[in-house]
Amino acid sequence: MQSHNALEYDYTVAKMFAIAAIVLGIVGMTIGVILAFQLAFPDLNYLAGEYGTFSRLRPLHTDAVAFGFTLSGIWASWYYIGQRILKVSMAESPFMMFIGKLHFWLYIAGVAAVVVTLLMGITTSKEYAEFEWPIDIAIVVVWVVFGINLFGMIGIRREKYLYISMWYFIAFYVAVAMLYLFNNMAVPTYFVAGVGDWWHSVSMYAGTNDALIEWWYGHNAVAFVFTTPIIAMIYYFLPKESGQPVFSYKLSLMAFWGLMFVYLWAGGHHLIYSTVPDWMQTMGSIFSVILILPSWGSAINMLLTMKGEWGQLQTNPLIKFMILASTFYMFSTLEGPIQAIKSVNALAHFTDWIPGHVHDGTLGWVGFMVIAAIFHMVPRMAKREIYSKKLMDAQFWIQTTGIVLYFSSMWIAGITQGMMWRATDEFGNLAYSFIDTVTVLHPYYVIRAVGGLLYLIGVFMWAFNVYKTFTAGRELEKEPQNATPMS
Repeated sequence: MQSHNALEYDYTVAKMFAIAAIVLGIVGMTIGVILAFQLAFPDLNYLAGEYGTFSRLRPLHTDAVAFGFTLSGIWASWYYIGQRILKVSMAESPFMMFIGKLHFWLYIAGVAAVVVTLLMGITTSKEYAEFEWPIDIAIVVVWVVFGINLFGMIGIRREKYLYISMWYFIAFYVAVAMLYLFNNMAVPTYFVAGVGDWWHSVSMYAGTNDALIEWWYGHNAVAFVFTTPIIAMIYYFLPKESGQPVFSYKLSLMAFWGLMFVYLWAGGHHLIYSTVPDWMQTMGSIFSVILILPSWGSAINMLLTMKGEWGQLQTNPLIKFMILASTFYMFSTLEGPIQAIKSVNALAHFTDWIPGHVHDGTLGWVGFMVIAAIFHMVPRMAKREIYSKKLMDAQFWIQTTGIVLYFSSMWIAGITQGMMWRATDEFGNLAYSFIDTVTVLHPYYVIRAVGGLLYLIGVFMWAFNVYKTFTAGRELEKEPQNATPMS
């Protein structure tokens, strides 16, 4: 290793993943907006034959956003942050560089396979786990390659102490590996029983056990893809952007271990009032409510990092994105536990309040953090100022409006649904037919679609701003220490 170029970081792989995040964000969210309009105007289902139906597009939307846009943003951040907090450059190790590029191209090949198979209707029909077994194996290979880079960089680091972001990245790696392996255990029917296509499989679990493992995985996909690595990102980017140290290192560690111990056991709240044993439903509820503490511990730590520096919100749109992301994280991690209380769940389950909750977190917390992270990294990768601060500010307000329209319409729709489903007349008969509830919700579906469209417009503004930064931004002589320079 050459010590003289130790701090000349190489952003090649980070740049590749950042571009993937932007492209997959556009693809995934465009499909999401199409789906939202399909729910409001069902005739839109028939524009592209079987390939344009809600059932084909919906898993493509969730996977493109959750495992495309989000994971790409996380990995772009890892290949950027990892070098800096470990004080080691990817350029120093040809092996690490090779592994990073291999990680990217294997991942892109996996994404292509997912898009083709889901559009063809080849799916296991398990939520967030739709891929058939050959793709599952490919994803495991991608994860192993990522792990080689993660732990390889830790192995050759110069920095003795692991900053809190590293703890969260390691947790992200270990937990997702465990969850994915156990939930995707499958039996290929063609090779075992000689029936079906060669790619077809059935879950190794049956009935209630399958549901339990699925939601242990499903909810923890939120925990260890949408939460721990995003916290790793904000613990690096917010102090770096604001020039403020993290408010409390002790609080960050307490919140970390709280999340590790509690989050894993909250998945049972997806199965309340089902055939799952009652004690497991209760455990899911209790752990969900306890989860408020470590979640708010992280969020409050982020907000208090800005103590005495709130004026930066007026001057720096990037700080606005990150602070509002933390605020949405607080909303979402209060709303989820409330929905997990059995009496509330009796009303909320199967209603539109649930996607309202999900998108509160994904659009506000995850989306804003990935957008902010890439905005912070781009000037340092391109050695140019952000092309337009005004455009970034406009994007912030358009997307915030979109999120508010989205979740408020879904809250109202969901609670309306729940109340109508359980309403009875004086004879004890149901007061409304199912189609009555569908008719009443139509205006809220239109509002939700408009909210999603506003958010998507913001994503296009983001992509344009990043593109123009690389091609037309004012050149920087040296890397900015803190606040990102903007024209």
